[in-house]
Formats: sequence, C-alpha cells, structure tokens
Amino acid sequence: MTERFSEFRDLARSLRVDAVALVPGPNLARLVRHEFHTSERPLVLVIPIEGAPAAVVPNLELGSWEPLGIEGEVFDWRDQTGYTAAFDALARHLPLRSIAVEGQVMRVFVSDALRAAYGGLEIHDHEAAISGLRICKTREEVAALEQAVEISETALRETLDTVRVGDTETRIETRLLGALFAAGAEGLAFSPIVAAGDNSARPHAHARPDYAIRPGDALLLDFGARAGGMTSDMTRTVFVGEPSAEARDVYETVLAANRAGHAAAKPGVTAHDIDDAVTSILEASPYADRIRTKTGHGLGRDVHEAPYIMRGNHVPLDIGTVFTNEPGLYKLGAFGVRIEDDILVTKDGSRSLTTFPTELMVI
Repeated sequence: MTERFSEFRDLARSLRVDAVALVPGPNLARLVRHEFHTSERPLVLVIPIEGAPAAVVPNLELGSWEPLGIEGEVFDWRDQTGYTAAFDALARHLPLRSIAVEGQVMRVFVSDALRAAYGGLEIHDHEAAISGLRICKTREEVAALEQAVEISETALRETLDTVRVGDTETRIETRLLGALFAAGAEGLAFSPIVAAGDNSARPHAHARPDYAIRPGDALLLDFGARAGGMTSDMTRTVFVGEPSAEARDVYETVLAANRAGHAAAKPGVTAHDIDDAVTSILEASPYADRIRTKTGHGLGRDVHEAPYIMRGNHVPLDIGTVFTNEPGLYKLGAFGVRIEDDILVTKDGSRSLTTFPTELMVI
C-alpha cells in the first residue's frame, strides 16, 4: 500500500474512526500534489484504516485525477445524471461506520451526500487533527515558501519605487499586482491590502480609488504570492513624506514588538509565549488601546492555518513550523502600523524567511 496514505491511516486509528475523508483544499493538494477547485461538483477521497482508498470524482476531472497515480477505485459521475449513484457505489464498495472530516472545508451538501449513501454514518469534525499533519513543513515546502517570499519582496521594491504623493491606493494596488506576476507569482495568496492615511488603521482595509496620498501619510501594504503550492504573507508600513513624531514613536513600538516575536521563537516555545512576548510590549506602551489583533497565524498552503499565535494557545511549536509575526497598532480615523514577517522555527531557534528591511522607511 502506498506510503503516502500512512499518516492518514495512523490518524484514523488514533481518532478511532474507520477512515479520513478529504475534499478539495490544502490537505488534499498536499497529499496528491494537485489542486482541485472547490465547486458545485463534489469530489471526495476516502482513506480507510485498511485497504485501498476510494474516491468520488466528477467525470470532467478524470483527466486530472488519473495521472496522479492514486490507487483504489474511482466512482465518477456526470452533471447530466448527478452524483447520488457515485456516492451509493462508494458506500457499497467501502463499508464504513465513521469518518473524520475537515469541518472548515467540507461543505454541508457533501456531508449530506455521504450520510444519504451510508445511512447511519457518523461524521466527526477533526479539522485540527487533519490539518495538523501539515504544520511542520518539509524541505520542499520551505523552499517553495522562500520562493513565494522572494517574489513578494521583489514586487514590493518595484512598487515602492513608484509611489508618490497624490497616488491613489487603487493605482498602487494595480502596480503591485502587476509586479507580483511579473516576478513569477503563480497566483495571489489573498487579495492585497493597500491602505494609506486613515485607511491604514483598518486591519482589513480595501484600496480606495478616490483617496490621494498626502505628505506624511502612512502607507500599509499587506500581500503575498503563491508559488509551488505555498503562500507568503508580508506587511510593510512606509511613510510617504516625513511622518509625525507620534507616527515615528508608534512605528518604533511596533518594530520592538516584532523583534520580540523573532527573539521568542524557538522549538518548544508555545504560541501563547510568542504572543505574550509581542503583545506585552504593545500593552506597556502609551498606545495599548490601539491593539486590535493577535500576533499571527500559521502559514503554508493556506495563508491562514494552524498554529494561531495568540494567548491561550499553549501548543508548542515544532521544528519546521512557519508562522507570521505581525504586531500592529491602529488608531481609527488617523493611521495604523503593521510589520509582518514569515518565521520558520529551526533546530537552533528560528529564521525569518522575509528579509525586506523593517526599519522605518520614508519614500
């Protein structure tokens, strides 16, 4: 039996279920080395504790599925006839009483199709355990992350070289998108955040076409590239013209917190410990009322994945974990500052995959 399924078999045994079921998303992509899109057409791979896996696959995806070399039966279906018969065939071929699924990824109509085919099937949400298998990145995955970061940093340099007073956020966003793809991005990690002035105080702002950047404005850019199936996620806040004394002080406070996160990261340290080291610096500043977010999140095939770097999460970080270190302070109606790096936990401590300077930059 192919070794690629062994970790899922072991997981099913530990969870005391008969099988693990995967649907299109980061866990299936990591396993089969191909990304299938989520759509109205259900696709499910079921990996039992014993025996070969089996899958329900839309007929139009067979041309992509068959070259992957996944052993086991495939039950395909067409739009004209629907998927009910395929799920019924799966249930006859692979009798199951219980399965573990990705609760944040499997949609209700897919779980309903499984229940209808199997009758009394127990479906258990084990999102954390299934996704937890990909927390520690392989060398290949780290190399892809480094490539995504390099693409992002190249695009950021080129974009910042063009920014001037009077620019709009949407024009800057357009140039950033062009620079990302010109640098080799296979796709976007997420829709970029390009926010200036008071918009930079909104952590998830949208670019405005009608705001012209003014002298002294903060300009926050939060974005990432996709490469080799992995994503980068970085933020830099720069100032277009000389910032105010307050803005400088806020920036230095956030930078100190960011550096504390770097220093705290090492094997065995918990997500709680890192967030506490970072947030404590922000809380001790005169700007504690401007804290609006946790320190960060895991990074990999998903731009937001486990572990979440926040107080109360006492999961220790292992070698190979990658997370974002992104402290920020946000004064609504005025400006915000966020500095975000992608951190890899190594046997000797940690290494920042992002190398773009973090010192205050005036352009």
